[in-house]
Amino acid sequence: MLGKKRLTDFRLIGLTGTNGAGKGEVANFLMKKGYGYVSLSDVIREELRARGLEASRDQLIACGNELRERFGPDILARRAAARIQGPTVIDSIRNAAEVSFLRSLGDFILVAVDAPIEVRFERTRKRGRNESASTLEEFRLKEEQEKSTRDTGQQLEICLRLADLTIINDGSLEDLRKKLEELA
Repeated sequence: MLGKKRLTDFRLIGLTGTNGAGKGEVANFLMKKGYGYVSLSDVIREELRARGLEASRDQLIACGNELRERFGPDILARRAAARIQGPTVIDSIRNAAEVSFLRSLGDFILVAVDAPIEVRFERTRKRGRNESASTLEEFRLKEEQEKSTRDTGQQLEICLRLADLTIINDGSLEDLRKKLEELA
């Protein structure tokens, strides 16, 4: 937990959490507080672009798992770390080895963001990305793919348990900002 420290006392703030929970909003809040931004998903998006592939949710999951398989489970964190300059939010952490590597950099806190699945499904429908899930049931099944225990898979559930702080974002954007102001 934070103890006497404030969230913004940490140089590196890692974000993990379920799809549509509000990690991007937490990142935006912290960027307004002067943090830089690095996303492990952006590392995968760049790889997909280099291969001429679309960055759909299915492709992101498959490519991320493939990169972990080929180069080690912490590859995305290692590639993202090369971009860190000063206080930085590190978004889209999905594997325990990524958490371990980022903790090794020092002055790091892992924040989990979560919300009820029905709320998250509605949020993802509104943001208009290629989510590969048009129904709540498809969304639920897709999320199960992110709960692997394989060393090179997406270990979302493990990452949620490793978090130093969990934010439940089940209200409005204003509610989330109030929670963040209290922590910052």
